[in-house]
Amino acid sequence: MAEPKRVERPLSPFMIGPYYRPQMTSMSSILTRITGNALIAGFLLGAWWLIAAVSSPGYFGVVNWIVTSWLGWLIFAGMAWAMWYHYLTGLRHLLWDTGKGLDVETAEKLGWGAVIGSVVLTLLTLIILAIF
Repeated sequence: MAEPKRVERPLSPFMIGPYYRPQMTSMSSILTRITGNALIAGFLLGAWWLIAAVSSPGYFGVVNWIVTSWLGWLIFAGMAWAMWYHYLTGLRHLLWDTGKGLDVETAEKLGWGAVIGSVVLTLLTLIILAIF
């Protein structure tokens, strides 16, 4: 019997690189998972701050210094972006649940809309917070 010819194929379609071109829909899906986990980290920082506030003035001073530092500001600004992005992709999924926007072109536009919209809404949020 002749030995079957082995075809060289990628092991998975999720191998980003020479075998798979990243698409907006797949990158958006990955980013939604990342932002969901980032929200957890941001909420833990906020909870730590609140727990420190009821613990002792010294402990609160240490945690408050971290939260109000440039690092804390960066974490909360990133959390605001993650919240807006997660919210907009959730709206996109609600639209998809109705059976609309499932074609590739619309899905790509909705993905870019979530990215651009989340950046714009985050900037507006930071501006509003800076005013008040």
